[in-house]
This record gives sequence, C-alpha cells and structure tokens, in this order.
Amino acid sequence: MASSELKQNREEEGMIIRHLRTLCPSVVRKLIRSDKLSISNTSGMSEGFKQTNVIILHKSLADDFEKFCHANEGPLPLLYRSKPGEWKCPTVSTDSDIRTDCLQYRKYENGLCTGILTSLKEYSEQLKDMVTFYIGCSFSFEKAVQKVGIPVRNVEQKCNVSMYKTAVPCCDSEHFHCNLVVSMRPIPNDKLEMVVQTTYPMKKSHGAPVHIGNPGILGIKDLSKVDYGDEVQAHPEDVPVFWACGVTGVEAISNCKSPLAFTHSPGCMFITDLKDEDAAADYCNEIPEVYCICQNPLHYSIASATAIQKIRRLEEIIGVDPGDRGMKHLWCQDELLKACLSISHAQSVLITTGFPTHFNYEPPEENDGPPGAIAMAAMLKALGKHVAIVTDQRAIDLNEKVIKEAVKQGILKTPVPVISYHSESAGSALQFLCEDGNPEKPKFSHLIAIERAGMAADGNYYNIRKINIKHLVDPIDELFVAARRIPGVTTTGIGDGGNELGMGKVKEAVKKYIQNGDVVACDVEADFAVAAGVSNWGGYAVACALYILNTCEVHDRYLRKAIGFSRLPEKVSWASALPSVVKEEKLLNILKQHKVRSGKTASLAMEVDGLPFYDTHSLIIEKLLQETLK
Repeated sequence: MASSELKQNREEEGMIIRHLRTLCPSVVRKLIRSDKLSISNTSGMSEGFKQTNVIILHKSLADDFEKFCHANEGPLPLLYRSKPGEWKCPTVSTDSDIRTDCLQYRKYENGLCTGILTSLKEYSEQLKDMVTFYIGCSFSFEKAVQKVGIPVRNVEQKCNVSMYKTAVPCCDSEHFHCNLVVSMRPIPNDKLEMVVQTTYPMKKSHGAPVHIGNPGILGIKDLSKVDYGDEVQAHPEDVPVFWACGVTGVEAISNCKSPLAFTHSPGCMFITDLKDEDAAADYCNEIPEVYCICQNPLHYSIASATAIQKIRRLEEIIGVDPGDRGMKHLWCQDELLKACLSISHAQSVLITTGFPTHFNYEPPEENDGPPGAIAMAAMLKALGKHVAIVTDQRAIDLNEKVIKEAVKQGILKTPVPVISYHSESAGSALQFLCEDGNPEKPKFSHLIAIERAGMAADGNYYNIRKINIKHLVDPIDELFVAARRIPGVTTTGIGDGGNELGMGKVKEAVKKYIQNGDVVACDVEADFAVAAGVSNWGGYAVACALYILNTCEVHDRYLRKAIGFSRLPEKVSWASALPSVVKEEKLLNILKQHKVRSGKTASLAMEVDGLPFYDTHSLIIEKLLQETLK
C-alpha cells in the first residue's frame, strides 16, 4: 500500500474513532456486531469505560486457567468468568454477545493460530462446552492518563498500542505457562511519576507499570519489532513505560495446545459497561513515587511514599556526626534511598570492606566496616540474593574466621563466601566481574564498599591522619572503576570520613570540609555515596531500608513485574535478619577476640571509632529498628 493511501486510511480511521469516543458501549457493540466499522483496534472507543481481553477455552481447562489468572493478576486481572455456553456477561455488560462483539477474533487449534474471524457464530455448537474469561485491559486507563495531561502516543498517532513478548516467566499452573507480554507507551520523562500514580489504583486494568526504562532489562531487544500491535513513535523526551498486558493470556493459550480455543485479536477488545472510575475503589492509600536508579541502561524504580519517608528518616538517624568531623557536608538527600532501590533490584551483590588503619598492629583492620558488611549480607541473603565479600588477600583468613563464628552465634544463618581480587593486567577487573570478561554477562549486579580504604588522587591510600597504607591495600578500587563500563552494574560507597572507596562522588566537599581532605579524599566514585556518622551505621541502614522496600506492596509488585504472588508473607523471616543490639554486641566481641581494634583509639574495648557501643552505637541501632518496624 502506498504511503499516501495509508495516510488517508489512518485519517479516515481517526475521524471514525473520534466519533466512537463519545458513544456509549452498547451502541459501539451493536456497530461491531453489525460489522459496520472499518477500524483496526478499539483504543479510544467509548472513553471512560473499561475494555477487556477475551479468552475462550474448553470447560475442562477453565478451573486451571482461572488459577493461572489469580497467580498472575498483573497481566490477567479477571473481571468475569462465564458459565459454559454463556454468551452474555451480565455483571460487566448488558445486551452483549461474545460471539459477535469483538472487532476481531483469533482461532487456535493445537496451539496454532489457524484463523482470523469477525464472528464466532458458526462455532456456536462448540461454544456450548466453552468458558469465556473477560480480562482487564490497559486501554481502560488511557482516558484517565489523558485527563491529567499525559500524552498517549498510540492514541495521538491513531494506531494500536505496541506489545512485546518478554523473557520474564509467568507463574505456571498445571496446563498453562508462558512469558509475560507487556504493552509499551512512550511517556515524557517529566510525567513518569504522574502516570504511575494515575494507573496504580486501576488494578483491574493492569495497574501501575511493571517496568520503566530500557527494554533490554525485560529481554526486549528492539522496540521497532513489535510482537503484537503497531510500532508507536516516541518523542525525544519520552521514556519507554511498560505495563503487564492481557495478551499474556493469548500466549498461554498457544502454549497449552488445546484442540480449540478463541481469543480476541490483540487491540480488538470487548467494551464493557463498567466505568473506569470504578477502579478507584481498589486504591489502597499508598502513593507511588518514581526514582531513576541507573543511567546505563536507563532504569527507574518505584516505592510508596510511606516507605520512602521511612528511609529518609533512617538517613537522618545515621547522619548525626558524633565526632564533629564535618560529615554533614558530605550528606546528600536520598542517596540511601536510591542506593537501596538499586540494590533491591540486584540479583547478586559483591561487598567489600577493610580499612587497615592500624598499620603497627596485627591485624591492622579496624572494627568499623565488617559489622556493617555482615548486617547487609544477612539481609541480602534473607531476600534470596547471591552475596560475596571481596577483601585483601592478607585478610581472607581473618574474614573467614569472623564469618564462621558469626554463623555459629546466629548473627548469620549461612556463611558468606570471602574472595580476593588480584590485579594482573588491564583486563583483570573485567575478568573478575564478568563471565569470561564479557560485559554482557556480569557476575554481580551491584557492588557495595563500606569503610573500605579508597585510592586518593595521587594513587595512594591514606588513613585520616594522612598515613599512607598502600602496602596493606589490594586495588579493589579497580572493580568499581570497571563497573562503570558494565551496563546494568551499579555501585554504592558507604563512608564516614571521605577517604573510603566510593566517596569520590563527594570528593570536592571532602577536600573543603574534612580535616586533611585535600590529601586523603578518595578519588574513586560510586553511583551512590552514603555518608554516615560511623560507617557501620550506614550498613545497618541499608539492611533496614531493604526490609522496608521489600515489605512495601508497591515496590514488591514492581520487583516481581506483577506476576506470581506477593512476597510479603516472608517478612517474618526478613525481620529476623535485621541487625540488632544483641547481634552487633556479639559481633564486636568476635572481632575483639581476633584483635580487631577501634579505628580512632586502637582500643580493644567495646567501642567503634572511639565511641562506646552502649548508649551510642546501641542507641542508633534501636532507633533504626524502631523506624523500620513501626
């Protein structure tokens, strides 16, 4: 078809759709039933009313398909299940006939699409033994999105929405399995939070997005190659936003390979008499907020305003500066929040710690760092993530003994592997971080440094008194530098003096406000720099923030892409992994037994950085727990 003819057809279709927007659903259904509409999809029709996906299958499979829907409520929010042979759906529409009231149907035989139909009347006999499922559709929220001033590009361009198969597996039932299908709408980057807040309460129309950002994270290689629907053109300021899609059910039907089944054709929905406003009843008083957690590839995350306020309070608690070292100048709001959002999405996390400030003692390590590292590791492992600790070769034995004792005393449930990094060539860091040195196959998705000696601008490593301790430090900084070149790998630095690995992000403030900062400031930056009065506090806060995020319904749904079941019932086991005064007291005693000393004083007393454990560190831990669990 010539481009001019295609343009004319689109313009004619646009005129028809503009008229259909104002018609009530029963009138539109009658027009569809009489086969008088020459349009390709139902986007924008009967504005303000819900549309549904349609799945029709044999009654013997109906119970199992309903289980599949309930196990994957994001893509398959079930509005109505018919009785066998029931062609009407009285709870969602009057005067309707599912055999004729979709623009277009697909016929599946043994998993293969064998026909595109405009009516199912010729199959009325077979339909007597079949059940119809009416499943929510994202077309239903498009008017609500437009009402708050957000452009809907597929509506503007008078075409179907773009739909893609992902690499994300759904939760299987006995007969049904498939990967998630998503719809994509390009949204202006300054409207992302608004579109999430607008669609979140509309749970029966797929609710909030399941992914915002780079499509590759979902396993979608090329947005120009749609699996269903039309390619929608994005504007320069737009970000791809993905919603769970009811076409997931079509994929499940295909994979089931049943002798006969019918579905709507993607984009050709059934229009109900239910108003979109009815969805507001599902709103659970949680307001989602959106944050960018990675630029390469672009990735946003969401959490509830309640969870975010809690994490900000944690950040305030650890931001006190008992040593009056000028730490307030290194503090940047929401670094803890964004770091933990990023860590929450990570599948595997590498933690590094170790600051050999006591070069005249054996071991030279201080006791700020390891407790925070172990607190984070405990929570990460409880959340089901892979965790390892990388440290100096000379300190491997010490760290393994500390972790073994931590498991024995119940501080950790299972051991954390301890490894070392050897810099042998320019490609050593990439080889260490990725399978066969391939940046497309990273072994770790997030790196955390806590109270880890960081390299200064002159290539040396300094304690806060300007003593060069380079001879005691392996160049683990190289891993953080290399991570910046690996797409999808993010980093966090936790420190209390500015000479720690990752704090290069705030090095100008360190040079200006921290004693000896012009010499000792770490030059290597992390994506997120968490400043704390004592570095251990930062580790405790990360563990607490991860608990808050993973017990947040908004964030939990986004993490699992709205498929499967909520993980909130696991919160009891997660709570048992939180740091506590008892655990940290035990851990300090373990470190003391191994001659690991307080950083400031080199004392083997119950103190960290010269501050007594009781009434200082213990009080911070209690405040963090109180905020986390309230």
